[in-house]
Amino acid sequence: MSEQYYLYIMTNKYNTVLYTGVTNDLQRRVYEHKEKIIEGFTKKYNITKLIYYEVFEDAYTAISREKQIKAGSRQKKIDLVNSINQEWKDLYDGL
Repeated sequence: MSEQYYLYIMTNKYNTVLYTGVTNDLQRRVYEHKEKIIEGFTKKYNITKLIYYEVFEDAYTAISREKQIKAGSRQKKIDLVNSINQEWKDLYDGL
């Protein structure tokens, strides 16, 4: 079985902060953010809601996509989320 990599976007309760990341275990990583296990940006800004993700077959492509999204404007990130999740619901339970 081949490994999968995930590009993901998370936000806080009020949808005011956007965080973009990459992982090879989306469920574990989002759990870590929700439980504030890892120090840093997501803990500081209370990032707990998974609102967007993409799946890749290799780390290089996932990281390239992450860089592309991070280089874009906030509006481009909002448009991307709205393209699949207009209500900005937490997608974590569906993983």
